[in-house]
Amino acid sequence: MKISFDCADKINGLLTMTVEPADYQEKVEKTLKDYRKKAQVPGFRPGNVPMGMIKKQYGTAVKVEEVNRLLGEKLYEYVRENKIQMLGDPLPNTEKQQPQDFEKDGDLTFVFDIAVAPAFEAKLSGRDKITYYTITVDDKMIDQQVSMYASQAGEFVKADVFSGNDTLTGDLRELDEKGNTLEGGITTEGGMIMPAYIKEDKQKKLFDGCKPGDIITFNPKKAYPDNDAEVAALLKVDKEKVKDLTSDFSYQITEIRHFQPAEVNQALFDRVFGEGAVKDEKTFREKIAEQLKVQFAGSSDYKFMLDVREHLEKKVGKLEFPEALLKRIMKNNNKDKEEDFVEKNFEASIQELKWHLIKEQIVAAQNIEVKDEDLKEVAKNAIRAQFAQYGMSNVPDDVIENYATEQLKKRENIDNFVDRAVDMKLTEVLKTVVKLEEKPVTFEEFNKLMERK
Repeated sequence: MKISFDCADKINGLLTMTVEPADYQEKVEKTLKDYRKKAQVPGFRPGNVPMGMIKKQYGTAVKVEEVNRLLGEKLYEYVRENKIQMLGDPLPNTEKQQPQDFEKDGDLTFVFDIAVAPAFEAKLSGRDKITYYTITVDDKMIDQQVSMYASQAGEFVKADVFSGNDTLTGDLRELDEKGNTLEGGITTEGGMIMPAYIKEDKQKKLFDGCKPGDIITFNPKKAYPDNDAEVAALLKVDKEKVKDLTSDFSYQITEIRHFQPAEVNQALFDRVFGEGAVKDEKTFREKIAEQLKVQFAGSSDYKFMLDVREHLEKKVGKLEFPEALLKRIMKNNNKDKEEDFVEKNFEASIQELKWHLIKEQIVAAQNIEVKDEDLKEVAKNAIRAQFAQYGMSNVPDDVIENYATEQLKKRENIDNFVDRAVDMKLTEVLKTVVKLEEKPVTFEEFNKLMERK
């Protein structure tokens, strides 16, 4: 096979591949012989079908398949061996590619457009200054976390008087214009209301200080304007039935349930951090502070890498890309999208491509490698974070290990874990490469910094 590559402007490459009969004939002949052995043709015993008949029926298709296989194999082999940094997949050239006749013997020539990454150099050293923002953990944050844990361990208890976020249970009856129970109207038993979520203030105030046994007259449609689904759920009827509803309803309260957060005591300490791990509230708060520092460290690292990206993109400057060809590739890869998808998303795609190429260089320069144990650690951290969202910070290590093992068995998870492992290792390395200027900030200040991105 003859292969030539031309890239005069350094980014728009033209790859010409000439497939000669010697490249494919042996494999084609072998495949046709296998077909002959298996062919079932009336009038011929198996294996005795004339080869001419087999070639006439299958020859061209087998040749096309083998040539396509060769093109793919040799093209990517050539790109790899010649260290061509190809962007996306090769596309057939629309000007120089001539129709090929697979029916005839002889050479077959194919011409491909190759998008080539622009040449540039991305470097970081101690001369590069990057600010690293450390979020300060204060008592207010710890108080909020204590309250969250207490709420997660809390329970509903019966109450004698309504207050705040209580849940009411009661029976509803539709009323007529005179305030009497409407004959044939909607009646509902066990309707649940949380007055705190009523949208209209006048309707909400009707429930202030109410007690079990009280009868309150209110209007569900006024209480939940423009939310027929909420009204239908309260009255336990179809949404269509409340579409034109205007009636007031009586609501006789049968029960008030008050949410009671758990006490901050040994039971809560054990629930959050495991039995016996914490003995008093001071240690409990210290452990929470440690948790928050770890959590905020991840946010600080994320901000650091955003700033590294911005710094490197400015340092590298504008890069020239084969835009026309990349648009063709993008359109080819998104055939199911709307017509203007490429134009709407191209600029953002180029920005991400630029960062991807820069990051590739930095990763290679720092000799970043991801091993199996790195993937396992990333998976375990992700699972710990999931449990932590539900207030479960004391999940046994063997449970985390088993979950991680199962996650790593799924092929669709691997690429994501690899990317996260690369980012994690790259972040740690770059904090030792650049000149890190640490700056403590409050949580609010940090959020404002992130809003500017």
